[in-house]
Amino acid sequence: MRWVMSFLFVVQMYGMMAIMGIVFLPWALISKQGARAACKTYCRWVRFTARWMVGLRTEVRGPIPRDEVLIAAKHQSFLDIILIFGAIPAGKFIMKRELMWAPVIGQYALRIGCVPVARGKRGQAIAKMLSDVDRGAADPGQLIIYPQGTRIAPGVKAPYKVGTALLYEQTGQPCVPAATNVGLFWPRKGIYRKSGLAVVEFLPRIEPGLGRDAFLARLQNEVETASNALMKEAGFDAQT
Repeated sequence: MRWVMSFLFVVQMYGMMAIMGIVFLPWALISKQGARAACKTYCRWVRFTARWMVGLRTEVRGPIPRDEVLIAAKHQSFLDIILIFGAIPAGKFIMKRELMWAPVIGQYALRIGCVPVARGKRGQAIAKMLSDVDRGAADPGQLIIYPQGTRIAPGVKAPYKVGTALLYEQTGQPCVPAATNVGLFWPRKGIYRKSGLAVVEFLPRIEPGLGRDAFLARLQNEVETASNALMKEAGFDAQT
């Protein structure tokens, strides 16, 4: 029965994405605020239906950043995107370039100021990312990056990439680390959704001025430690 409800939840979630994309389109074309309103409305809908249909409650902890900062977040599934974007006033993501051509998601992501980055050639990708961020510097908001570069399943270790440290240096903005346990309930792949409490937690900010290596080491330690604590709270011990 839970698999059936999970399937129905996923179907309606993507169906509503298309419906909201169409309904909000005229406003989104006129104003970025319209595109942002569409995305935030969708985030609220997903959280509501996740609780109602599959018993998945969601919570955002910690001081929510509202000024211009770099948010470096643990990425386990689509749900942490929903929770982070829904909580902050003007989020924009560093996203993989392939998403530009995804129906609805790609068009709205570009409209709210997300920065597409091509995977593959590391040096060129980083240079392009920094250049694009510079060009978008006049558009205020919270820039969100996933330091590991992709969704990482709970308990799996993956390195933190240098691009986050370069952005931290270049923008001169504080970095707000963000931890999560959402992958325990909403996996990176598949349909099945578990009941429970999925959490994203904003951690104390890292102020500008650290060297590249020191920043990356601190970021990794704080995000991984906090994420492991959230997962352990939910009954999963990442250390075993």
